[in-house]
Amino acid sequence: MIVSRLTLKNWRKFRSLDLKFSERVVLIGPNASGKSNLLDVFRFLRDLARPAGGLQPGIAQRGGLSKVRCLAARSQPDVEIMVELSHDGVTTDWRYSIGITQQVRGFRQPVLRHEKVWKGDKLILDRPNPDDRNDDLRLTQTHLEQISANADFREIARFFESIRYLLPGAAVAPASGILLRHGHLRGSVRSHLSRTRGQNSRKNPQVPFETD
Repeated sequence: MIVSRLTLKNWRKFRSLDLKFSERVVLIGPNASGKSNLLDVFRFLRDLARPAGGLQPGIAQRGGLSKVRCLAARSQPDVEIMVELSHDGVTTDWRYSIGITQQVRGFRQPVLRHEKVWKGDKLILDRPNPDDRNDDLRLTQTHLEQISANADFREIARFFESIRYLLPGAAVAPASGILLRHGHLRGSVRSHLSRTRGQNSRKNPQVPFETD
């Protein structure tokens, strides 16, 4: 299974972003262009799904929602992440979407504005639901992080949990074939970049990501 599409709203440097992926991705850009911010989305999804993880520790580890939210966010301050997953790279098998805001009173915890899951074209989870509205503390946790609640889409949770962080600024989704890593490139990917980037690739061997 691969990540075939990622859309972001108000995530760190990105006011909005919509990316489509193939089986192997090489991300290149100058310093402070947002590479690490983009990689951190995948790390955050892993933090949501892993044991002892979840929404609250995932946001807290990043310094709170104010540190995660794009500084350019004004009238629409919610942070939103949507991921599409595909087994063949063509058909969307799963779609997971999460919107995060902050409690307006009390402990000012991050809470869900929405959490949605589609299996194919069928919407199988749509929060907030009536139970959430009767007990708003439920919105401090995702269903993704709860074994008792994610049975119908546990394949997504296991996929997110499989993402590995090798180094600061490096993320790997083993099942997807995606490997992004600071350092040198090797093999066919480096050859391809040398052809496409010409003299620039020879002048600067410190290409920011590596693939095996």
